[in-house]
Amino acid sequence: MRISYHKEYSRHLHRDMEYKVYGHAGKPMLVFPTSLGRFYQYEDSGMIQTLSEFINAGKLQIWACDTLDEETFFSGHWNHEDKVQRHEQYDKYIMQELIPGILRSSKENNGGSGQKILISGCSMGAYYSASFFFRHPHVFDTLIALSGVYSTYYFFGDYMSETVYLNSPLHYLPNLTDDYYLNAYRSSRIILCAGQGAYEDEMLHETRLLQDLLQRKAIPAQIDYWGHDVDHDWPWWNKQIHYYVGGCL
Repeated sequence: MRISYHKEYSRHLHRDMEYKVYGHAGKPMLVFPTSLGRFYQYEDSGMIQTLSEFINAGKLQIWACDTLDEETFFSGHWNHEDKVQRHEQYDKYIMQELIPGILRSSKENNGGSGQKILISGCSMGAYYSASFFFRHPHVFDTLIALSGVYSTYYFFGDYMSETVYLNSPLHYLPNLTDDYYLNAYRSSRIILCAGQGAYEDEMLHETRLLQDLLQRKAIPAQIDYWGHDVDHDWPWWNKQIHYYVGGCL
C-alpha cells in the first residue's frame, strides 16, 4: 500500500498542519479523527487495515487529516465565540487548502477523471464530516457518519451566534430552502449510523433528529441503528466502515 506523510504550512491557520494519504488511486475519501485525536488515529485504530482491500485494489484513496479541537470545540481557555471563530479558520483551511489538493491529486491519480469526495468520521469525526458535507456540498457526493452529534449543543450548550448557527446542521437545515443545496443533498449518498449500546445516547438522539429532518426535507438517506451491544468504540466502527464503504464503491 502506498502511504505518504505530509506537513504543510496553512496560510489560514498560520501553523503547520499534518495529514497522511493511503493508496494510489480510486474514490477520494477524507476522514476526521475523534475528539482531540490526530491524523494518524484512523490508521492506529485499524480502519486503514479494515479498508485495505479497497485501497490496494485502487478503488479507494484516503486522506486522514488533523483537527484543532484543543483550540476550538474542546478548548478550556477560550470563550465560545473565540472557539468558533478559530473553527472558521479551520473551515477555510479544509475547504481552500486541503480539499483543492485532494481533488487535484485524485484527478491525476485516476487518469484525469475528476471525482467528488466521500467524507467520513466517527464520533467527533462524524460531526465534522456531516458539518462539512451539509455546508459545502459542491465537493462531496457521499457522507458516512458513524456515532455522531449534529448540532453544537454538545460543545456550546444553548449559546448561539450567527457563526455557531452555520456550524450546527440541526439548527440551520430546518430553515434551508435553497434548491441548490437541497438538490445537492438529494443527489448525494447520505449514510448515518449509530449503535444502541454504551455511550451512544446523545448520538442516538441527534441521529434520530437528523433522520426526521431529512425525511421532512425529502432528502434520501440511509439511517441505521445497530444493536444494543454496539458501543461507542473502534471495534464496531471498523465493522461499520467496511460494510458501508464496500456498498458505496
